[in-house]
Amino acid sequence: MAEVAAAAAGAAPGVNTAGNPTDEAMAYLQDENTDGDITNLNLGELDLTTDEFILDEVDIHIQANLEDDLVKEALKTGVDLRQYSKQVESELQRIEQASIKDYIKESQNIALLHNQITACDSILERMEGMLSGFQSDLSSISSEIQTLQQQSVSMNVRLKNRQAVRSHLSQLVDELVVPGAMISTILDSPVTEQEFLEQLHELNNKINFAKELSFRETLACSDIQDIVDRLKLKAVSKIREFILQKIYSFRKPMTNYQIPQNTLLKYRFFYQFLLANERTVAKEIRDEYVDTMSKIYFSYFKSYSGRLLKVQYEEVADKDDLMGVEDTAKKGFFSKPSLKSRNTIFTVGQRGSILSPAELEGPILVPHTAQRGDSRYPYETLFRSQHYALLDNGCREFLFLSDFFMVTGNSALDLFNSIMGKTLSMFLKSMSTYVSDCYDSIAIFLCIHIILRFRAITAKRNIPALDKYWEAVLELLWPRFELILEMNINSIRNTDPQKLGVLDTRPHYITRRYAEFSSAIVSINQTFPNERTNTLLGQLLAEVENFVLKMAAEFPSRRDQLIFLMNNYDMMLSVLMERAADDSKEVEGFQQLLLARTQEFIEEILSPPFGGMIAFVKEAEALMEKGQLDRLKNDEARITQLVRGFSSSWKQSVEAMSQDVMRSFTNFKNGTSIIQGALTQLIQYYHGFHKILNQPTFRSLAVRSELINLHHLMVEVKKHKPNF
Repeated sequence: MAEVAAAAAGAAPGVNTAGNPTDEAMAYLQDENTDGDITNLNLGELDLTTDEFILDEVDIHIQANLEDDLVKEALKTGVDLRQYSKQVESELQRIEQASIKDYIKESQNIALLHNQITACDSILERMEGMLSGFQSDLSSISSEIQTLQQQSVSMNVRLKNRQAVRSHLSQLVDELVVPGAMISTILDSPVTEQEFLEQLHELNNKINFAKELSFRETLACSDIQDIVDRLKLKAVSKIREFILQKIYSFRKPMTNYQIPQNTLLKYRFFYQFLLANERTVAKEIRDEYVDTMSKIYFSYFKSYSGRLLKVQYEEVADKDDLMGVEDTAKKGFFSKPSLKSRNTIFTVGQRGSILSPAELEGPILVPHTAQRGDSRYPYETLFRSQHYALLDNGCREFLFLSDFFMVTGNSALDLFNSIMGKTLSMFLKSMSTYVSDCYDSIAIFLCIHIILRFRAITAKRNIPALDKYWEAVLELLWPRFELILEMNINSIRNTDPQKLGVLDTRPHYITRRYAEFSSAIVSINQTFPNERTNTLLGQLLAEVENFVLKMAAEFPSRRDQLIFLMNNYDMMLSVLMERAADDSKEVEGFQQLLLARTQEFIEEILSPPFGGMIAFVKEAEALMEKGQLDRLKNDEARITQLVRGFSSSWKQSVEAMSQDVMRSFTNFKNGTSIIQGALTQLIQYYHGFHKILNQPTFRSLAVRSELINLHHLMVEVKKHKPNF
């Protein structure tokens, strides 16, 4: 309002006290220039009093104002700018006066507005104070929230720590607390009840936990130690009594000890509990079991072995029952009678079936049943039954010891040997006694292969308990078998052919013994080959071949010698091929020997009736190779005699030869083969005879017309082939 008053006092509108235009006037002029389409002259920029005035800039401004449309219009119409300026100035003064009046007229409203603005300022000031207070409150709340957050994190950590401590403490308390149910069960319930076994597991856990706490020096452990110890003693006492009763039940006569063993396996944790908490009692039980079972097994197998020997064959081989001993050998007055037939010692027969899976793992012999039926068995059958019982019981016992007493490896083997050692030693001792006086090589060899197969069975079952025993048995049997075989070899080597009775071209009983024995050993040895056995069989074969040659040499004629050799070779080959493989060393050797002797015998039997023709053919063929066939040109009489002699007598000669061969050989099949070979050889010689007479040297001979047609001869010869 003061400014209005000053304006009303006569200050020139738009001019301040210094005489310069005011800012309001300049703004007004600008507004007027805009509203009245008058170009802004930018008078402020043309201040001539400024020291920085530059004429160039004045020219620029003048040029710019001259470009204005209003200035151009005024200049075109010739308006006087000074007059126009005054007009504008007067208009401005009028407007200013009018504005002043308006201000004076509205002064009350302006004053009211001023008061309202003042009131608003006070209100806003109060609001500012309130907002400032609210801001300060918010700052304090933020700090309190941060504090609360820190407290929350701290409380959360403390909570987790307390929960962790609580879980450990809860577990500790649960492990320490001995519930009443456990006490009553351990004290009152029988050990065979499932509840007792469950509570025993819990008690074992508490004992172990108490031991662990005692190592940590936990004070709470002392609160339960006394009651846990008492429960442990009670449980140990009841378990000891129960297991010892089961062990003592083994001692009752006719008891099947496998039943209480199976019962003990159901409660194998009892021994585990004793071993962990009362080793002296565990050792007592183990020692009692070992002592009891050792006596039981020893008594059982001693009695069983003794009863088995009562059903053995009464007739057994002795030192005189050897392959090379003659059947006519006489014994002293006080010597026991020999076997009815020594050949049975060297024949395997049905004895080899003991190695079949069905019989090898079949039921064991029941001696009293066999005695009632008057049954008798060879030694290898008794041996199989005895050792299969040992294998079955030994495997079962080893598994029980490993399971119940929780032992493995060498510990299990030591425990097994402490139980079965006495029995196994008894077996080895009795076997050593029997074997030292045994001369039945086939029985010994069958026993060896029974042990080899039983060893394979235990290996398949993964039971190493009897491995050392098997080796010990084999160490007893192998040397004895080799000794008996060497005795037979020596007996054949030392045989005197002149002491063997009347000479006969039929197969000799010694070669038959060899054939039966060799085929038996070879057939058995095929499953588990043994190089030492093969070597000894090779030596035996060589001695038999020498023996056959020595016996053949006793015959005066070569023909009888060949018949003897062929009969023996054929017999040995036939027996060997029944059991041994076709590609065995023995079979191949005798096949070659028989073939060689057969060829020689064929020449021998063809020689008497057809010797002249055969000699002529061989001589002529030799000369033909040298180109000297003409040397026989003068043998017309000889050739004529050969042609006519063959034509007149060949049928009778062939018939006689066939009958003689069939009488000489015991094996009809072999005799037939020899006759066929002889007739085939005869045709080949006669064919050679034809071929020689067709040579130019002999074509002029008249006797050629008397030759028998070769095809006709072959047809006729076929009629003389025997059919068997």
